[in-house]
Amino acid sequence: MSRDYILIIISWIAVICLLIKFIPKDKIRYAYIAFTFKQLLTWVIGFSVAELGLIEYPVRLFPNAAKTSFTFEYFLYPSLCAIFNIHFPVKKSFLSKSMYYIYYCTAMTVIEEFIVRYTNIIKYTHWAWYATWITLFLTFFMTRRFYVWYLKLDEN
Repeated sequence: MSRDYILIIISWIAVICLLIKFIPKDKIRYAYIAFTFKQLLTWVIGFSVAELGLIEYPVRLFPNAAKTSFTFEYFLYPSLCAIFNIHFPVKKSFLSKSMYYIYYCTAMTVIEEFIVRYTNIIKYTHWAWYATWITLFLTFFMTRRFYVWYLKLDEN
């Protein structure tokens, strides 16, 4: 087994541990709303980006099923978005809320950039780190808007 597949397995285990630690049992159904909506967005965007040849995933689960990464688009990004929404700083200032988005998107982009540089899991062909950051921000923002609307939450 290559180190890239080992890294994929470790990322699955790490994110499962994060979900167990940061999603309280009484908020699982709320997390699921954010998870599935983010999954819808990332699955569509991920397929589009991979099919257009902007990003390649040389090492991935289910290589014969899709050109996109099942791990990133179907599990990791949606899971982190669920945690993001459950712990969103609702009663904080606009600056705090903005920084929350910036922290998440930046941390995820830095990790992805590390993966691009040091593994064969992701290969940017016509893509850049800032495209990742922008798409993460937009999908997190759209997921948050849906989450608030669907649950009829008061964001003020």
